[in-house]
Amino acid sequence: MHQGNSISRTFLLTALAIGLSSNVVHALAPGAAAVLVPHRAVYEMTLDTSRAASGISGVNGRMVFEFTGSGCDGYTMNMRLVTRVEGSSGRSIVTDLRSSTWEQGAGARYRFNSSHYKGEALEEAISGDAERSDVDGNVNVHVSAPSPKDLKVSAPVLFPTQHSLAILDTAKKGKSVLQARVYDGSSNGDKVYSTTAFIGKRLEPGSKMPSKRVTNDKELDKLDSWPVSISYFETGDDAGETPVYQLNFRMYNNGVSRSLLIDYGDFAVKGDLSSLEFMPMSKCE
Repeated sequence: MHQGNSISRTFLLTALAIGLSSNVVHALAPGAAAVLVPHRAVYEMTLDTSRAASGISGVNGRMVFEFTGSGCDGYTMNMRLVTRVEGSSGRSIVTDLRSSTWEQGAGARYRFNSSHYKGEALEEAISGDAERSDVDGNVNVHVSAPSPKDLKVSAPVLFPTQHSLAILDTAKKGKSVLQARVYDGSSNGDKVYSTTAFIGKRLEPGSKMPSKRVTNDKELDKLDSWPVSISYFETGDDAGETPVYQLNFRMYNNGVSRSLLIDYGDFAVKGDLSSLEFMPMSKCE
């Protein structure tokens, strides 16, 4: 299946993007600072729709996120996504995508490490470190792999956790649109995405609950939520009017995301939350 590598890379970008929006945040009083809570979330990934041009007849897999840390120690997120992509020709590809990131609590520094396996063979590895300047807010990036290089990302730009909190804050204020440039270290470490998040009307606690229930759903039943749609666009010379992909999900007042739908244009993949586990939170000294 000739599209396998590009599809795998796109899945990795999407996995990182979902990570932006699946951080778990305590329900807070208006104006209170958000506090991220350690958690582990599992999503079952399946094909939703597909056009003939995509060459894809099926997708099955599982995506696991584990989030730890605090505003004092920084936030660590580990992700693993294993999928089997079925081609219309009858061939299939199994990919194993892994990502580990750390972000300083105030967004001053960000480290990233990701790898892409095709079967048991390592196809690609990306790692690096980004630091924000105190003077102008520009971000200096040192990419270690696949090949060493240095680059500068001009301000304003957000790291993943900053973006997640900005979306939640926008929703809680009753606003419907957030535009932001985001750097997550994907695509050989040199990609910056322009994003537009559309936030729908607030849903009352307990309304429109999905038929598939998971552990800790009772906690979600008590919270407000919002339908969110984020479009990711190329920037620079590759900029265009069509998004690379669009991520739709339901975001609860504590930051938990479910009912994922990832639209790549020629095909769309849905992710159903199958497990949600909260872990003890470390306290700032």
